[in-house]
Amino acid sequence: MRVQDLKDKKILILGFGREGKDTLLFLRKYFSKKKIGIADQKQGSGYLKKIKDYDVIIKSPGVPNWKIAPFLKKKQVVTSQTDIFFSECPGTIIGVTGTKGKSTTASMIYGVLRSGGVRAHLLGNIGEPVLSHLAKAKPEDVFVYELSSFQLENLRKSPHIAVLLNVYPEHLDHHQSHAKYAWAKARIAMYQTPTDFLIYNQDSKVVSTIAKLSKAQKLPFKLGPTKLSTTWSGQVSRPVLASVKPARIVGELFGIPKQKIERAIKNFKPLEHRLEKVGEWKGITFYNDSLATIPEATVAALDALGTNVSTLIAGGYDRGLDMKKLGERIKKSNIKTLILFPTTGTKILQSIKRPPQSFFAKDMKEAVRLAYLHTPKKKICLLSPAASSFNMFKDYKDRGEQFKKWVAYYGKRKKISFQA
Repeated sequence: MRVQDLKDKKILILGFGREGKDTLLFLRKYFSKKKIGIADQKQGSGYLKKIKDYDVIIKSPGVPNWKIAPFLKKKQVVTSQTDIFFSECPGTIIGVTGTKGKSTTASMIYGVLRSGGVRAHLLGNIGEPVLSHLAKAKPEDVFVYELSSFQLENLRKSPHIAVLLNVYPEHLDHHQSHAKYAWAKARIAMYQTPTDFLIYNQDSKVVSTIAKLSKAQKLPFKLGPTKLSTTWSGQVSRPVLASVKPARIVGELFGIPKQKIERAIKNFKPLEHRLEKVGEWKGITFYNDSLATIPEATVAALDALGTNVSTLIAGGYDRGLDMKKLGERIKKSNIKTLILFPTTGTKILQSIKRPPQSFFAKDMKEAVRLAYLHTPKKKICLLSPAASSFNMFKDYKDRGEQFKKWVAYYGKRKKISFQA
């Protein structure tokens, strides 16, 4: 939606978190005297009733469409900060999405572009709220925009360059079904034109199906072996490798010399909580993969780290995801110890016919203590939950930080007791 279309409209900002506040500051530059409504769940259970009094609702990503549908009238328009940015941006937008890997891929693309002298900016789900960047935006600016399904679901325009990595069952509480979730992801390519580009993972059937909806020039890639001159802190992980090929393709589209592209990839530092090597303590190597909030991400982590994983810390909030594939992967692994959190810890255990020794932990401190007691030297302890964190932690960052904190705490102690 264009800003000019809001001139004579009654506007409601629905959700007043970081994006909502950024939206208000943006609108005030154009409409200094206009009364702009704000509705947020902190105002109480009746905050959605305000919707009926407005023409345009600028919805924050975390508010599900199904939740506001009963309060909408026919002529009302629901838009978003992302939709406004796409309509107003004078520069080039590179949109990056996928159930997993989008933060790493967006960051790597940004690094490649910067290495080639491109005026690149990292925005969206990983970066800053976007509307504040429009005031200084110029045609030569390139915006690498990490897009979540929440940001995509109300989008009416696709980016000039779209990067689509994978689509696994996720956020079903928000989208209500996997089909609706996949349809939200599809919007990154749905409105593309023949002058646009779609970079997509052809190993994924869902992604390949979505690619058929796009009229853009198709640039598929596979996740097979790739030559790499670096091991990023001692390891090459499949999630990071999955980001290399899209980054290379984007670099080539912008005419960046191959040498500069490879240097940028070599110097890339993996993001925190994404298969992050915490370090070696008491002969055990610890990895923090707290962002693994679905079973497929944990499977990918086990594939990346190989047969040295002896202890897996997993489990968390139950969003109804199937743990069968994870159970099969654990069965084929060399994992000797499972340390599990409620409530999906039980589902993970039930998915394995002959599970290794297992323990249920009430908090991260206990989980790490058990890991030290039961992980052999020269082996790996991996935190890769396959579930979201909200039943025990603030978010995945809090979960990962607690893991690192207690790894360091017990790593410095001379003795660790079998008693809590």
